[in-house]
Amino acid sequence: MAQKKGDFLKRLKAGEILLSDCAWGTELNKLGLEAGANPDEWNVTHPDKVKILVQRCCEAGSDMVLTNTFNGTRFRQKHYGKADEVKAFNEAGARCSKEAAGPLGVFVTASVGPTGEFVEPLGLVSEEEMYEAFKEQIEALKSGGADAVVIETIFALEEMKLGIKAAKDCGMFTMATMTFDPGAFGFKTMMGVSVEQATKGMEEFGADVIGTNCGNGIENMVQIVREMRSFTQKPILCHSNAGIPKLVKGEIVYQETPELMAARVKDLVEAGANIVGGCCGTTPEHIKLFRAEIDKINRK
Repeated sequence: MAQKKGDFLKRLKAGEILLSDCAWGTELNKLGLEAGANPDEWNVTHPDKVKILVQRCCEAGSDMVLTNTFNGTRFRQKHYGKADEVKAFNEAGARCSKEAAGPLGVFVTASVGPTGEFVEPLGLVSEEEMYEAFKEQIEALKSGGADAVVIETIFALEEMKLGIKAAKDCGMFTMATMTFDPGAFGFKTMMGVSVEQATKGMEEFGADVIGTNCGNGIENMVQIVREMRSFTQKPILCHSNAGIPKLVKGEIVYQETPELMAARVKDLVEAGANIVGGCCGTTPEHIKLFRAEIDKINRK
């Protein structure tokens, strides 16, 4: 399989269904990351553990892996008192994934999460400040060896536009995903952005791949992807949660098993997904079973 993974973009363009990776946060917690700790700092302090997760996903069959840089903007790192470490954390994050996945020919798409801020006039941050925060992070990810970036878990089109612009200005292949909630009037982001608005917006802003991640189990994701596909011909990426988390005996539990989710991979692809992977609660075992289903689809 490794030799097939050499040209991810060529395979994507040819129409092959590709496999991404699993959850980062919940899996790093299993490796010892404490609740409330700074995950991105682990790229410097615990690189071996970060690489373990990458290796597990590669062994499970991922064609693409992310990086441990979801909180990598200056705004997010300010909460941990580490705003001055943005370059170091992101370069190290990209390097961890690249060193573990690169020799296997696995494509590294660096994670760029939300800033946690809103642009003026809704928030206190100017468009220029937010753009520069994204650009600072993405330049460091590029320097660390990332092949591409994914601007993910975004709720506002204004923020998505700035993230995509920063990535394209850095010369990066750019994926973009927004997070939706179900409601009486269909799926919308926390900021009221519909699937149609998000899809058309991400395409207009210049994303090479668009899609959705987090917030939903695979049943809802099938519906969201189907709706997205009706508005675009761009490749679609879907990172589904292992269901909605529930508190069971004091522990957060994601209830969609690898078997349950893998059984819906075919539906997700038929709805229009080109890249399939997992978000919160998914594990390398999920990815292993996804691999088997995707291989069946690609053989047809």
